[in-house]
Amino acid sequence: MSRQFATFTLAGARYGVDVLRVQEALRFQARTPVPLAPAGIAGLVNLRGQVVMTVDLRPRLGLAPLAADSEPMMFVVQVDGEPISLLVDEIGDVIDVEESQFETPPDTLPASLRDVILGAYKLDKGLLLALDVDKATAA
Repeated sequence: MSRQFATFTLAGARYGVDVLRVQEALRFQARTPVPLAPAGIAGLVNLRGQVVMTVDLRPRLGLAPLAADSEPMMFVVQVDGEPISLLVDEIGDVIDVEESQFETPPDTLPASLRDVILGAYKLDKGLLLALDVDKATAA
């Protein structure tokens, strides 16, 4: 049985989200900061009249902060029926993976990553880390 993942890169690693959870991928858009928001909440954006929370996955994944002058892409996913925008470095392709390629999260992943990674798919061009968007976007 195969599944489709929409992919993106973040700090050189390739991540995937079940394609059925992805609403759209967008170029950088200006965000409105949220005062007193926890780390990882990068602000709010207006998507065609809908206010959407933007999450910077870097603190959640234990990665170095995004450079101040960078313009990350936005990967909009559905969480509990609401759109949430994830800041990512690059948008990738939609790829098909087979369940036979799936493995539980490798022990070599840092604990901060193992909490939000469902597992890894072994592909010809490296690993695809399947992101648990519910846990990754939880406060």
